[in-house]
Amino acid sequence: MQRYRLTRELEKMTNSPPRGICVFQKNDKLQHLEVKLTGPEDSPYKKGIFTLEIVIPEKYPFTPPSIKFITKIYHPNIDDNGRICLDLIKMPPSGNWKPTIGLEGLLIAIRMLLQYPNPEDPLMADIAEEFKNYNDEYVKKAEMMTAKYATE
Repeated sequence: MQRYRLTRELEKMTNSPPRGICVFQKNDKLQHLEVKLTGPEDSPYKKGIFTLEIVIPEKYPFTPPSIKFITKIYHPNIDDNGRICLDLIKMPPSGNWKPTIGLEGLLIAIRMLLQYPNPEDPLMADIAEEFKNYNDEYVKKAEMMTAKYATE
């Protein structure tokens, strides 16, 4: 693991946190991080605070970190186990991870995914269908799950 790079990234996010994102070391271990992410204003997640877990691999930044939602969420690109379908956290050729993206870029992209789901590449096909065809229902369920699980 590129310890210097990771330390620098975390210091930058601590001193100048990206909007709606806070990152903490878990158990004082540099390779285990916890994220508190607030739902974007123009989304059904707007009143939520979501917890994510990041595990930094030994080969970071040449290998993407493992990221998952700990907080339950109703979203077409996030499954019941918290796994996230986002091309930026997958290695090429199936994904678009690049060492230049870094943690901050990844977390901003995940927060944007809450505001702009991608129903064309879903992990949860039923929720993606609902998002496309019965959006009012989707919004209602997403707000309900946010109120139930993402309030602190």
